[in-house]
Amino acid sequence: MIAIINASGYDGTGETFDESTIFINDGIIEKISKEKPPENYETINAKGKIVTPGLIDVHTHLGVFEQGIGQEGHDFNETSNATTAEIRALDGINPFDKGFEDARSGGVTTVQILPGSANVIGGEMVVVKTAGTIVDEMVLRNPSGLKAATGENPKRVHGGKGKLPNTRMGVAALLRKKLIEAQNYVNALEKVDKERNLEMEQIAKVLNNEIPLRVHAHRSEDIATVLRVKKEFDIDITIEHGTEGHMMIDYLTKHKDVSIAVGPTMTSRSKIELANRGWNTLTAFADANIPFTITTDHPVVTIEHLITSAIMGVKHGLDEGLAMQALTLHGAKHLGIADRVGSLEKGKDADLVIWSGDPFDLRNSVEQTMINGEWVFNS
Repeated sequence: MIAIINASGYDGTGETFDESTIFINDGIIEKISKEKPPENYETINAKGKIVTPGLIDVHTHLGVFEQGIGQEGHDFNETSNATTAEIRALDGINPFDKGFEDARSGGVTTVQILPGSANVIGGEMVVVKTAGTIVDEMVLRNPSGLKAATGENPKRVHGGKGKLPNTRMGVAALLRKKLIEAQNYVNALEKVDKERNLEMEQIAKVLNNEIPLRVHAHRSEDIATVLRVKKEFDIDITIEHGTEGHMMIDYLTKHKDVSIAVGPTMTSRSKIELANRGWNTLTAFADANIPFTITTDHPVVTIEHLITSAIMGVKHGLDEGLAMQALTLHGAKHLGIADRVGSLEKGKDADLVIWSGDPFDLRNSVEQTMINGEWVFNS
């Protein structure tokens, strides 16, 4: 049993707390109060520091796109076909990827790991905690969604081989085609026994609203296509990247049931899709009350800089409390795991970070990171 005393900070819900005690028992937050802990609690004095929930990065390729080792570490794009709904990110994750250490040292306790964006349908994704050596024991939600991609990437990878899709029209057509095939598969199962089809089974989870379709979309026309497909098939979606979302604010305000993972913004304009990327996307969403999170798209921006991305948002006008929510509770809601993580509240997993000072001041850093009530990083 652990008690963090003299704790002040952000609780993840948009509120702050001061000079309080965080009681932790069996990996769960018992309560946050002004009470003094009993003698049988191990005490950690957080006087003069800031405590926050563990940070959540909703869009990463941690463990499937490793840094600095070339093809051997590239397990995130199965480019043998333009649609690979049957694959699972879980099967490609290396829990010994150095990026997991970087995550813990940067205060990131939960991540979603996705297949890449080379394919129109890329496969299932998974949410894991960032501590552990066996991926199955790190899982928080599996599957957490089905990856799809629009725009330049599938056009370049497959159109460059003279195959479908070669245009944005082809991308959308192929996505619809596979959704319809899965509809037909499900309908046929209701009438007769049918041989199992893993690809169709995994797409059917989207059609049955068991998991969302999480779609890579940077440009405004691609975002509009994603919303069009959502309406046609009555499915849950999230928009991954949303780079030009600030250019279609009025339209997005009509779709506030769709969460948007914004980023990686702290990177170069390396392709045409990123020509209009900027921190004004975050502030525009905030002003319009559009739900959003912040992502690094690790390793595009390395994961320890998730907080740095939020700091840059604050520098450009984003409210600090909302920035912290974007890294915590909003991320948990985006992933469908807000009952477990994302805020410092009674009954939730004891995932938290102790910072040397204000986390939105670059001179400060992570001193300790806790996951499931265990210290997994100490500076």
